[in-house]
Amino acid sequence: MREAGRDLWSWIAEGAHIYVCGAIAMGKDVERALLDIIAEHGARSLEQAGVFLAELKKSGRHQTDVY
Repeated sequence: MREAGRDLWSWIAEGAHIYVCGAIAMGKDVERALLDIIAEHGARSLEQAGVFLAELKKSGRHQTDVY
């Protein structure tokens, strides 16, 4: 994800949906990587990235199925 961060951010900025499925630990790692990508490529602080990610979740554009 981090290696393709610029492309991933571009897709998110253009309205892409994010679906995460797997183990709980992996889900946490994916969320941390997303925060870093949003902050770096979206020119936001980590706090602002967290707000952005929360908005994605609230709107249904970020969904997880972790176990």
